Amino acid sequence: MAKRNAAPPTDSRASVARLIVALMTLALVTALIYRYYKNNLEDYSLIPQELQINYRPADFRINIDEEEALKILSNPQRYRKEFSKLVYDINIAILDHVSDRMGLGADVRGKVRSEYDKHHPYLKNLYYHDFVAMKDTTSNLYQTWYDNEFSNAVEILHEIASKYTCFMVNHVITSLIETSNGSVYARGKSVNTPCGVAMTEALKPLIKRMEERAAIEDFSRSRGLMQEKIEKAIAELATMEVRDKKGLSRQMQTKIWGFSVSSTDVEISAISILKVGFRLNEYLDIRLDPQSGIVTVTLPQPTVLSHEVYPKIDKLDIGWLREVKSVDLNRSFNVLRAEFRRDALESGEVNKKAQEQVTDLMQTMFGPVVASINKRYKVRVRFKDAPRSLEDDAPEFTNATATSRTWSD
Repeated sequence: MAKRNAAPPTDSRASVARLIVALMTLALVTALIYRYYKNNLEDYSLIPQELQINYRPADFRINIDEEEALKILSNPQRYRKEFSKLVYDINIAILDHVSDRMGLGADVRGKVRSEYDKHHPYLKNLYYHDFVAMKDTTSNLYQTWYDNEFSNAVEILHEIASKYTCFMVNHVITSLIETSNGSVYARGKSVNTPCGVAMTEALKPLIKRMEERAAIEDFSRSRGLMQEKIEKAIAELATMEVRDKKGLSRQMQTKIWGFSVSSTDVEISAISILKVGFRLNEYLDIRLDPQSGIVTVTLPQPTVLSHEVYPKIDKLDIGWLREVKSVDLNRSFNVLRAEFRRDALESGEVNKKAQEQVTDLMQTMFGPVVASINKRYKVRVRFKDAPRSLEDDAPEFTNATATSRTWSD
């Protein structure tokens, strides 16, 4: 009986085919992966060592006294030298932290301070002039009453520092390390740009610390103000009075899961009486030049002598799920007060008119007295410019009570 040839099972053929396809796919994927990493490794090896930055973890450290810093920020004109030192310390601490995070060598880090010293002379002036322009330092008493004198100063510092920090860090760091068209190749943990490191890891926690301290100081000072009774002799000459009326409306909503369920409407109006003039007890100088026949009366720059604000609540519609807190009303009152002062002082017209008025007044007061001594004598009124810095100008202040007033030919 003839034997039949047994054919290989169909399942065995399919298994062999699948195995071959799997091996080919694996070989292809392996080749692609090898080629990808080989190219990357070749590209990285072509990057010069001096352009490679290895980021590493670092903690931001700064050694400043927050209480002393707040005192400086509350009156930068008086503490001009200390204000410059504060800016210097903050910027150096930021640069040190960026250097630590970027893992810069000791030789490079040793040059950071000297490189920043090239920029500090103009940076301290930019910080100072911007800060003074944004902060109304003649309203410290009102700011204290509204619990936000120091908090307002820290907020202004944050705004100014945010404007100049990236500029400062980029100029200093890029001048000390090798770059390729302004770029470096970075790797490591939490890689960020030098600007990003400075803003998020240095400036942000510093401002947060100062804000917390400012909140404590503002609360303590506003409470202490209620228990203080201060008496002091003043000599003021008011020459301008500005009366104004303003109002604002606020709508405060309470939301649950993103939906508004209750709203409160508040409308507040206020009238303002602001007096601008001269603090004669702070500075007054009278000098006679016999050769030219000029009697020069030098006065301080005009300033706000008093500011009275009388707020009134015109509408108070409280929602069923919204409580109006005292802080809401205080903040609204303070916004109105600040707006009154800003409108009056920003244009410069009030100060100009105050100077014109006091010039006429000085001529009226001193003109006849000077003329009685000698008909050729004339009165000239000048105004003392704010010093650029306490350490540079060191002006000779002549108190009114000590000024010689014996005029002769």
